[in-house]
Amino acid sequence: MTEFDEVYYEKLLDGLEIQEIMYSELEFSGRIDAEYYQKNYLAYEKIIHKWRNNRLCHLADFLIGPFGSAYDTNNYTDVPDFRYVRGQDVKPFILKNTEARYMTKEDFNRLSKYALKVEDILVSVVGTLGNACIIRKKDIPAIFSCKSTVIRTNAVSPYFLTAYLNSKYGRNLLLRKERGVIQKGLNLDDLKMLDVPLFSNEFQNVCKKFINEALELMDASADVYKQAEELLIETLGLKNFAPQTERFSIKSFKTSFENTGRLDAEFYQQKYDDLFARLRKFNCKKLGEIVTIKKSIEPGSDCYSDTGIPFVRVSDITKYGITAPQIKLPYNLVDNIQDLFPAKGTILLTKDGSVGIAYKVEEDKPFITSGALLHLHVLDDNEVNPDYLTLVLNSKAVQMQAERNAGGSIIQHWKPSEIENVIIPILDKDIQNKISDKVRKSFGFRKESKRLLSQAITLVEIAIEQGEETALKLYK
Repeated sequence: MTEFDEVYYEKLLDGLEIQEIMYSELEFSGRIDAEYYQKNYLAYEKIIHKWRNNRLCHLADFLIGPFGSAYDTNNYTDVPDFRYVRGQDVKPFILKNTEARYMTKEDFNRLSKYALKVEDILVSVVGTLGNACIIRKKDIPAIFSCKSTVIRTNAVSPYFLTAYLNSKYGRNLLLRKERGVIQKGLNLDDLKMLDVPLFSNEFQNVCKKFINEALELMDASADVYKQAEELLIETLGLKNFAPQTERFSIKSFKTSFENTGRLDAEFYQQKYDDLFARLRKFNCKKLGEIVTIKKSIEPGSDCYSDTGIPFVRVSDITKYGITAPQIKLPYNLVDNIQDLFPAKGTILLTKDGSVGIAYKVEEDKPFITSGALLHLHVLDDNEVNPDYLTLVLNSKAVQMQAERNAGGSIIQHWKPSEIENVIIPILDKDIQNKISDKVRKSFGFRKESKRLLSQAITLVEIAIEQGEETALKLYK
């Protein structure tokens, strides 16, 4: 090859990677797609193989979720006795408890062979791939859907394995195995062939200690947050609120369409009148009078990337926080992109899909939200505590207003003009501060819990990179 040829090919391959793989080194199904043999995957695999290791199929048993046809989701029940765990409920280390779905006892018994057990590991294998959580006593009885697979360990600690699966090594080596074009998925054989490093029982017990402490703090956080919710509801007189259930309501034209522009009967149900009658016993203001409301952007899926700025969508947000977004956007998406970042103290409110979820941003971190999330900023007049307002937005007092206003047959949509007119009860500052203190305490527990889970992951990653003795010295 001449010098000219070398320069030509160097320019031709600029920004590309080339890996040379022997036919005998292909993975079990003979994959030859270039993505599978990316440099970082090969580097991670090489590091794992430095240590004693084994395939996951030799360390655990597996249970695939039932086919979608086995359970009709139209049969959900409001009775919270038997949970139905969806793929979207599986988050790193824990099951998402907001918007949980439940099934009847009859359906549970019919599908009992798919019942979850304590210390099962659930891995999401359809949609958002690779999340791994550990099942606890409070999560059962429950059945899981076909969008997850159960791993039941028999030779390693489930706590260590969950930490490994959520580490950069376990997660990337698992995501490396994804298949499909339109809907990504992980096959059972892909799970079984995952390489797992093996460490001592002492090391695995340290992982268990971190994770158990973190999960206990997460429980404490939920308990204190519930106390804040109960204090608010009791103060507003909504604890035993049982609105009338008549299916009809008589309204004059002046008090209905002429005033609201709405003709749908659901909007005028008596229960909403009962709610407003309760709220008007207190000093109330419209939301638009106590906050400024800013819209975000909707860049479109063509802009999605694997690297860049985290992009937070409705599915990534709960009243407790933001889960790790899977999608990112390029830094050069728009000029002055930092102006789109929600600052600390911004209240995010969902207006599309699962409408009415509110979360106050706790840290100044760069991320962008979708157009389905509004940015609320409390006016600086000290009349309303932001933590109190966030709790009110998530409470029955506002959720019923969201239910009343939101429209759409397939995807619910809550108009910003309607959100501005939401009625907010303004309680005495002493009560607001008591509620805020509980919310702050709850989020303090949650932050410490996340720190411990992060430590568990870091412990595993250091052990993989430098050996378990080094890792244990750092955390003893």
